[in-house]
Amino acid sequence: MTGRPEILFPLFADITALDGVGPKTAQNLEHIAITKPRDLLMTLPMGGVDRHRRGSIKEVVPPATLTVEVTIHDHIPPKQRGRPYRVNVSDDDTSFQLVFFHARGDYVQRQLPTGQKRIVSGKLELFDGIAQMVHPDYMVPTAQADEIPPYEPIYPLTAGVTQRLMWKATRDALSRAPDLAEWIDPSLKTKEGWPDWHAALEAAHTPAAATALAPHDPARARLAYDELFAHQVTLALARAQVRQKPGRASAGDGALRAKVLAALEFAPTGAQTRAVQEIAADLGTDLRMNRLLQGDVGSGKTFVALMALLTVVEAGGQGVMMAPTEILARQHLEGLRPLAEAAGVVLELLTGRDKGGERQAKLDALARGDIQILVGTHAVFQKDVAFADLRLAVIDEQHRFGVAQRMELGAKGQAVDVLVMTATPIPRSLSLAQYGDMDVSVLDEKPPGRTPVQTALVSTERMDEVIAKLQSAVAEGRQAYWVCPLVEESEVSDMTAAEERFKRLRAVFGEGQVGLVHGQMPPAEKDAAMAKFVAGQTNVLVATTVIEVGVNVPNASIMLIERAESFGLAQLHQLRGRVGRGAAASTCLLMYQAPLTENGRRRLEILRETEDGFRISEEDLAMRGAGDVIGTAQSGLPRFRIADLERQTALMQLAQSDARKLLHDDPALSTARGQAVRALLWLMEQDRAIRLLSVG
Repeated sequence: MTGRPEILFPLFADITALDGVGPKTAQNLEHIAITKPRDLLMTLPMGGVDRHRRGSIKEVVPPATLTVEVTIHDHIPPKQRGRPYRVNVSDDDTSFQLVFFHARGDYVQRQLPTGQKRIVSGKLELFDGIAQMVHPDYMVPTAQADEIPPYEPIYPLTAGVTQRLMWKATRDALSRAPDLAEWIDPSLKTKEGWPDWHAALEAAHTPAAATALAPHDPARARLAYDELFAHQVTLALARAQVRQKPGRASAGDGALRAKVLAALEFAPTGAQTRAVQEIAADLGTDLRMNRLLQGDVGSGKTFVALMALLTVVEAGGQGVMMAPTEILARQHLEGLRPLAEAAGVVLELLTGRDKGGERQAKLDALARGDIQILVGTHAVFQKDVAFADLRLAVIDEQHRFGVAQRMELGAKGQAVDVLVMTATPIPRSLSLAQYGDMDVSVLDEKPPGRTPVQTALVSTERMDEVIAKLQSAVAEGRQAYWVCPLVEESEVSDMTAAEERFKRLRAVFGEGQVGLVHGQMPPAEKDAAMAKFVAGQTNVLVATTVIEVGVNVPNASIMLIERAESFGLAQLHQLRGRVGRGAAASTCLLMYQAPLTENGRRRLEILRETEDGFRISEEDLAMRGAGDVIGTAQSGLPRFRIADLERQTALMQLAQSDARKLLHDDPALSTARGQAVRALLWLMEQDRAIRLLSVG
């Protein structure tokens, strides 16, 4: 793929070439990420002002914006400083005043010569019963009437940039936009009734009415689709790149899996069975697997992962399961060990704690192929860890492992298949944007045997009452988590909040009954406090959100979240998922500080209504926006200028299937449509895709 096509040069020229944009304005525009004509074209109006011409101001009810032709009568300069300058005018029907503050008299005289006609447009207001237009937005001679757009688009602005300037610059940019060959599938374009790219730009920047500003307006929908499609073509190219690398087929005979199924207390859910089949089908081909297993808290991802690992063991290979922390790695080990034993499979743990001779013995067994499944933390990445035949890597909690680490792990074996598990239910549109290069399996059913969690809201004013209830629950042998609020940004204050709460509860429950875990503790202390709670030696665990991911204490049946309104929905849902794991009826108390904001109340009520993580994540997305849901900094989520992930999920799905089909039919993008798509990738600055194409 050679350099940028020449036809696009005008859109990537210096922004100062545009009408009205000098070096100073160019600097100001940089604040809203506009550095070239292309960026300006992708910055669509967010509102509009109706400036259709009226016969008289009597046609509107003030305050209102209107445009009307007037005859200019007498000028009334101010009697003293600081008073306004007034001009009496009349339209077809009545008279009113134009008002100017701090105006130089000669300027107003030149603009509005007595006896002449002018078209004025601006906001009409009533002041002491007199109709006035203060500082009209437009005052033009009748011959220049077309300078006033009938419906004026309103652009996002930044200091030093006016609407008038944006209007002029966008018109100039539009005149430089070339006619590009069509990259959208013709049948899709016809079905959706979308205009050509150039026509869509023109229409989006020249809306005729407020309806043209809606995301589903054909011109806007088309431009949003272009953006999503370019992104999905990039992801599809990345996916094709992974799949081009020869994989290895690992088709087991099912013997080990049958033993595990026989040892299970419950039959797997339909969703689990489906996911196991999808993964086995991937493993059985000689294409590389790159699959995301997405499941809500307690949907049984570990079982699915084990079945995948057993498939490669049946085929004579080894598997590894990676967890982000030692606590989680040990938990996976405990969860998997009884089932692995039922199948007669050797399972071992490798973490940073393994030292000396013991570690060496494990490494030797691994290299010989005696250890069939290894569970570990990132200690598994170390240079001296060698496998006899690694075929599958299962990675828990995607966001803790970067793509680079996935590659490193892949290098440990020949053509390793990858399965990533995440317990954060991500709305469909975001998972497509973030993991569009992966195939996705979703666990959307709860296995039997999980007790529903009662969720209740209570104000912090009733703290004493809550503590008294907790005392009687603990007396009955129950265990509870007490999660302290997130205080501002500083971790120090999180720590203080937790320590204060710990002291108060220790005074109530007695020494040795209350544990404490927070982010500032040394890992060994944290593990020790967790271990005591797991073993039932402490009854109440005071914690900051470090317990959010994965800790499993079946006897813990109470979750108290203090200042719940300061947490995100997804986080609250994850925390609540820590209880309801045993046979006891579980409770989650959301303590809030009154008064709650409208938004805060809505968030807590959604939690009370549902335990469906996918529904919660959709609501979270609608309320907070995409960046916040995944935390934009580490999300790798693309920044779209036009497309709206919250409202255009269906477009994203369309873009993904279209992109995958296109690359299936035309892997080198060499057909006429393929060439048009290349131009789109340059236009949308999809550098990653362009690099993949030039490598390909």
